[in-house]
Amino acid sequence: MRPLFSFPLQLGRIAGAFDVIGVFQLITATKGIRVRRAASVAVTVGAVLATGALTAAPAQAVTTPTIAAKTGYVMNNANGAALYNKGMDTKLSTGSTTKVMTANVVLSQANLNLDAKVTIVKAYSDYIVKNNASSARLIVGDKVTVRQLLYGLMLPSGCDAAFALADKFGTGTTQAARVKSFIAKMNAKAKTLGMTNTKFDSFDGIGNGANYSTAKDLTKLASNSLKSANFRAIVKTKSYTAKTITKTGSIRTMGAWTNTNTLLSSYSGAIGVKTGSGPEAKYCLVFAATRGTKTVVGTVLASTNATVRSADATKLLNYGFAKLG
Repeated sequence: MRPLFSFPLQLGRIAGAFDVIGVFQLITATKGIRVRRAASVAVTVGAVLATGALTAAPAQAVTTPTIAAKTGYVMNNANGAALYNKGMDTKLSTGSTTKVMTANVVLSQANLNLDAKVTIVKAYSDYIVKNNASSARLIVGDKVTVRQLLYGLMLPSGCDAAFALADKFGTGTTQAARVKSFIAKMNAKAKTLGMTNTKFDSFDGIGNGANYSTAKDLTKLASNSLKSANFRAIVKTKSYTAKTITKTGSIRTMGAWTNTNTLLSSYSGAIGVKTGSGPEAKYCLVFAATRGTKTVVGTVLASTNATVRSADATKLLNYGFAKLG
């Protein structure tokens, strides 16, 4: 008994690397009637594939995170491309994230000697007491190197260290003149970096009514600052112990300075940068992390507390890396 159907089969190549059935020719074995229904179906499928009407499902989109901070911004450090934006140009008080610019200005000085010594004067400690400010616990009369002051500035967020650096690297015959000069350098650098929504009126973020920036501007500042190897080394350090020289010439081993940026311990690849807080600023964080060849930099301003501030930054870092793929 002969089979009811015979199936001469020809395969054809459709653009897009799909092998499909091009033609079915079904020949009946009973009354010599040519049946073409299968051929018609196969040709229709081929046409659909050729026109792209059937495509693979798109990759699932990365979900945009929700943060408690009033504003936030994240960018790809390689090219400055924005990865996340929430009120990026809203001017807000910055708290001690201001100190990123303090460090930037110092590290940008021509012929900088990081081992140059600065004598701690009473005005620095009086300033801490008057403003109930965060402190590196510098001791009057001690000689401290510029390098040590930068660690004291960026790890425990020492306003006494900030004052000492402004006094050292400003110009003028009086302390007030030197501090004013240093703040002018901070604003000049902000202008150079295109930080168009930023103004500094203090060396440490304890403003006098006109100290503000934005999430986008501070992220630009962080990206520029991270170009400095010395800056990178400082802001990724979790703990640092300074050895200073006392009035009598002996060596004083200071209590360890612990970095206030908890992301360095909690987030894989975190490399900095700086916390900030205050009654007006709330809780702020300028942050950065590197994974493989990719670095993400960002800022959150006016978050609700220190824990949430870090959680906001973690969400934005995860989102940034997911966007980069």
